[in-house]
Amino acid sequence: MTATTNAPPDTRRSHGDSGAPPGKRRSLGDLKVAMIFIAPATLGFVVFYIWPTLRGAYLSFTEYSLLSAPKFNGLANYDRMIHDSFFWNALGVTVEYVVINIGLQTVLAVGIAMLMYRLTKSITVRAIILAPYLVANVVVALVWYWMLDVQVGVVNTFLGWVGIDPIAFFGDSHWAIPTVAGINVWRHMGYTALLVFAGLQTIPSYVYEAAEVDGSTEWKTFWRITLPLLRPVLVMVLVVTMIGSFQIFDTVAVTTQGGPINATRVIYYYIYERAFTRFDFGYASAMALVLFAILAVVSLVQLRLLRARESDLA
Repeated sequence: MTATTNAPPDTRRSHGDSGAPPGKRRSLGDLKVAMIFIAPATLGFVVFYIWPTLRGAYLSFTEYSLLSAPKFNGLANYDRMIHDSFFWNALGVTVEYVVINIGLQTVLAVGIAMLMYRLTKSITVRAIILAPYLVANVVVALVWYWMLDVQVGVVNTFLGWVGIDPIAFFGDSHWAIPTVAGINVWRHMGYTALLVFAGLQTIPSYVYEAAEVDGSTEWKTFWRITLPLLRPVLVMVLVVTMIGSFQIFDTVAVTTQGGPINATRVIYYYIYERAFTRFDFGYASAMALVLFAILAVVSLVQLRLLRARESDLA
């Protein structure tokens, strides 16, 4: 009589198990769910960012208007840009605006953040400081345009009361860019201050306690402790502010339209004019690509020089 063994049945197939470890199956399932959730955002990013970028890069090597198909012309648009005085003027005006905007905004934001950190941490105060940032750029520009009007603006009316002649804030080439920069500083400094305030809260209190024991004054503590420990946050703020400043458009479009005498024709506004006023899309695309390259290089230089990935906190 032949002996038989009763081996336990293999139940893996009956339960639909492919034999993969449970942890790996769970990871694959999570990955599928994650892909489903990010698919809409990914599609939007490809359609509205990646594709227009690639399309713009191609058009920068063509002569193209809405009335005809793109005609490849090699580097002609870039050679034209080198000899275009309006392009260099627009770039210079933009750099002037960026310097004023970043300088004022960063200093004021750090000052406001320090006041909030030292005096009050009220949520109501934070909401008030953030309020201008929540207003649309176009609305802010219109309100300030009326307030700074040389004839009926409330600011010039007040200046008249104290014996100062009216100032053409938007009509004087010397005042135009500082005025546009001031408007955007007013709108964005609250948001920037909250970013710096968040960075201040990451600094351990024992660092300040040690400085106080050593007899350090408030001014020395700020320069030797607070600013160095805030460097990662300030680097992020400077990079974001720089990129946003180079993209200034709506305030200029609402108030000065590039005037007076091209004093506020920033690079974004000049690109807009070439593309949608003169339908010179090939040349406008070339300028946009050059602007992208400038922003990338400046951002990388900032990150490298300011040591964005390092912290002075041991």
